Amino acid sequence: MAQEPGPIITFQAENDFFVSSGDGQYTHGMQASYLSGANDVPDFIVGTAEWLPIFETGSDMRWGISVAQSMFTPDDIQSTGLIEDDQPYAGWLRTDIGLVSDTGDRLDRVSLSLGIVGPQSYAEDTQVWFHEVIEASRPNGWDHQLSNEPAVNLFYERQYRLVKPVGLEGLDLEWDFTPRGSIALGNVYTYGAIGAEFRIGQQLEQDYGAPRIGAGVAGSGYFLPVAWNEVGWYFFAGLEGRAVARNIFLDGNTFADSHSVSKNIFVGEFQAGAAVTWGHMRLTFTHVLRSKEFEGQDAPDQFGAISLSTTF
Repeated sequence: MAQEPGPIITFQAENDFFVSSGDGQYTHGMQASYLSGANDVPDFIVGTAEWLPIFETGSDMRWGISVAQSMFTPDDIQSTGLIEDDQPYAGWLRTDIGLVSDTGDRLDRVSLSLGIVGPQSYAEDTQVWFHEVIEASRPNGWDHQLSNEPAVNLFYERQYRLVKPVGLEGLDLEWDFTPRGSIALGNVYTYGAIGAEFRIGQQLEQDYGAPRIGAGVAGSGYFLPVAWNEVGWYFFAGLEGRAVARNIFLDGNTFADSHSVSKNIFVGEFQAGAAVTWGHMRLTFTHVLRSKEFEGQDAPDQFGAISLSTTF
């Protein structure tokens, strides 16, 4: 039986190393996040949310904060020269402050992201260190990365339990279907997206899907724990389509000349994976396949995402 959680801490890592042997495009991300207990939200945050006509403030609310780093590279990371027709080198370091509202049938999430794109994101240092640890090729092209630029972005997403968990006759299983829509506005990402996810398993009411870092099909760090002697689990598959007006990692710097490529306006993404909840802990793995994001891209991008959440 579900229990009301206190604060939730989530650690996430995304890397193409988890599902393939090569680097390229979105190659690594990591994030640590904190989500408050139910309705433990400062009044000034609630007051700010009340100005948003699309955000439900009369429901189960939580506020959260996270720190994340993401990095992007071309396929050939051994070359020291500029590879003009491939993904620019770029790093993004940021802090996100957000609010989550759960009505039982709908989950609203809004967040403000503040950070920096460029050398001060320290993405080069992270990738060099990680490649030394796994004894992979040293990345040699970071001299051509995007320049330092303040990164400000607003994200909003709404998910519905269009089909609530439905039991399968004769089996101790249930399934559900959760469509979603999202928008992003800022100098890093500006896009609109729609998507949906299908899940099958047990204890589906515990959450709205596996969490993800940054743009794309995303769940939430939010989940309801089960008793310590209970286990919840599910398999899932989801699709999302995005119309992209701005992607700094392809369009290049906003206020300075930089390496850039011609992006595709429409991008699709497929994800599949599994999640398991045991007591106050949740572990998820997601395999993501993303369509080509720019002209001349050799193949769709793919990477794996792992997350571990715990309540206390």
